[in-house]
Amino acid sequence: MAQTDNKKFFENLTGAGKAIAVLTSGGDAQGMNAAVRAVVRMGIYVGAKVYFVHEGYQGMVDGGDNIKEATWESVSSMLQMGGTVIGSARCKDFRTHEGRLKAAHNLVQKGITNLCVVGGDGSLTGANLFREEWSGLLAELVQQGLIDEEAAQKYSALHIVGMVGSIDNDFCGTDMTIGTDSALHRIIEVVDAIMTTAQSHQRTFVLEVMGRHCGYLALVSALACGADWVLIPEMPPEDGWEEKMCQKLSATRSRGSRLNIIIVAEGAIDRHGKAITSSIVKDVSTECFQRERITVLFCVCCQASRMGVEAVLALLETTANTAAYVVSLCGNQSVRLPLMECVQMVRLGQMPRRVYSFENNLKTYKLLAHRKPESDDFNVAVLNVGAPAAGMNAAVRSAVRVGISEGHKMFAVSDGFEGFSKGQIREIKWADVGGWTGQGGSLLGTKRTLPAKHIDKIAEQMRKYNINALLVIGGFEALLGIMELLAARGTYDELCVPMVMVPATVSNNVPGSDLSIGADTALNAITDTCDRIKQSASGTKHRVFIIETMGGYCGYLASVGGLAAGADAAYIFEEPFDIRDLQSNVEHLTEKMKTSIQRGLVLRNENSNENYTTDFIYQLYSEEGKGVFDCRKNVLGHMQQGGAPSPFDRNFGTKIAAKAMQWITKKLNESYRKGRVFANTEDSACLLGMRWRAMVFQPVVQLKDKTDFVHRIPNEQWWLKLRPLMKILAKYKTSYDVSDSGQLEHICTSQPTSSKQSGYFTYILGIQ
Repeated sequence: MAQTDNKKFFENLTGAGKAIAVLTSGGDAQGMNAAVRAVVRMGIYVGAKVYFVHEGYQGMVDGGDNIKEATWESVSSMLQMGGTVIGSARCKDFRTHEGRLKAAHNLVQKGITNLCVVGGDGSLTGANLFREEWSGLLAELVQQGLIDEEAAQKYSALHIVGMVGSIDNDFCGTDMTIGTDSALHRIIEVVDAIMTTAQSHQRTFVLEVMGRHCGYLALVSALACGADWVLIPEMPPEDGWEEKMCQKLSATRSRGSRLNIIIVAEGAIDRHGKAITSSIVKDVSTECFQRERITVLFCVCCQASRMGVEAVLALLETTANTAAYVVSLCGNQSVRLPLMECVQMVRLGQMPRRVYSFENNLKTYKLLAHRKPESDDFNVAVLNVGAPAAGMNAAVRSAVRVGISEGHKMFAVSDGFEGFSKGQIREIKWADVGGWTGQGGSLLGTKRTLPAKHIDKIAEQMRKYNINALLVIGGFEALLGIMELLAARGTYDELCVPMVMVPATVSNNVPGSDLSIGADTALNAITDTCDRIKQSASGTKHRVFIIETMGGYCGYLASVGGLAAGADAAYIFEEPFDIRDLQSNVEHLTEKMKTSIQRGLVLRNENSNENYTTDFIYQLYSEEGKGVFDCRKNVLGHMQQGGAPSPFDRNFGTKIAAKAMQWITKKLNESYRKGRVFANTEDSACLLGMRWRAMVFQPVVQLKDKTDFVHRIPNEQWWLKLRPLMKILAKYKTSYDVSDSGQLEHICTSQPTSSKQSGYFTYILGIQ
């Protein structure tokens, strides 16, 4: 397939002669296996020897069969497995000098001087201490006659790169640690399951989640499920919290709710440092609802692959004077941070990389959880446009409640612009959106109809209901709709109001935003389906699955889904392919099948090529693979839209809609003159999207030159840079643009501030 011209080939980053060991330490976390797989395959790809260290640091100390060379095939079928297949153990021996001396001896015997550690801050701190002591340990080994001077000189420096595996998300320097997203999924699954019980019985549920020192899981799950109360260690409640909590729960019941949810982090404390346990919260709730049963639940709860590849690149570039790194992801960027800077911040209780995100989560939760007195300063309408996307309802709920908190009267428009033209508009209040967060699809109703042919009727409804601002939540049609409304401002003064679009589409094809609401749920659905399809063939040797994904002309789902599911190829419109490419892929897969590889996976974006259809590719693979493998095909269809939205989409939808409503309030105040709202400048009609690490308000007129309107995709798409990773991990010899690899950064304790650059209105906002 075609490659971009600026690729740098791996001959410039050879790993020949190097040995890399990978280990997982401390508690296990889902996603560790994906990281291990990526380290092994990337290491082998660049010519290095890669070793498993089984059972963490204990295996390093014990040596022997605990340190084994890994092969390409030894990490097959690891992606969908939970925990860590190479084992993890707490190790007292490694905390002693004698234990580290044994570990150093075992590594030198294998020629290993590059160590990739997946674990928490304790494991990573231990690795850094090991690195600092390395030269002294080798000197002792020489003195004891266990190694010679030549070996000590040859292996004189130990290089460390860390990846953080912790479901608590309690490490500084990364937006999300390995395992956190899976833990959030488990929590939300529990909450969604108890919703049905609440339909039959009025019930209060107290949910205790992990987080001894960090309330991230509790806070984000509270946002994602619309919990009534949350208790976290970072925010000890004021004295008398028990009475206030009961008042809040009772007020919710008085508005017709049959369910109360309270989420407690295991490390929650009060102002005096006294633990607040789920049992205490249960007793308080029992006093509040004396005739009601209170139930306590305990929840134990593509990024790991990318981090594993980045870890190998970091090790290849280290020198004797290079400090230990931790590889993290911030927004869509890989970064390398000095390990001990991160650990120091964690131990001081300061997490500047995440603190703004955490405060933003907290502010958003408070806005949505505590009802404010209603007023009607301005009338704001919210509508969904385009195809349904999981997370739309969370965004609408957030917009309604934040809008009411900001003093506006909120109106819901049913069935998009078509419903708008027909007057399907009603006032929507605080209680009306209760329980919307976990609902899939669009409860408002959504259609693809564009406003141009109904513009006069829409203007009439704007005038009738005195709509002062519009929030449009949807996909590519929503963007086109905002552009059409903007073009009609010269004819209709009613359209001279602030307008903002929030992207929501499984296709993730909206220009101006790297991510859209609903895309994460769709990726989860694709990955889960791929895992199940591959597992269905667990008793069948040599089978290849051809799977068609949605996305229109946008290859995001096929590409990122393929990377997450371990696909051998993904065919997309953005990377043209021909029969020679197809033949090359079949031959490559045939060679792999002749070894120990048992199953293959090929994804095709639905509009990748009008001639090379899914049926054509299936028939080609079936014919060319005769005698080696057989084929099956599957068109995933609308199941990719998912049912209940993922925790990310709930959280993303909630926070981006809240930010959009705050922008609307600002613009309404700026444009209110002589008793009316009048806004007709470019920056009064914007799209709010996530760009790299920032939330960006961009005038829609500036997006025209960045959009391929024929194929409904952005001209530039960040995820295309990830495609070579899928090929590398599938054993293709290809090139990779290392200029986009993580750069060394240092921890910055300054608070992010808003800025204005090149027509962008930029607000830094943590997404997870």
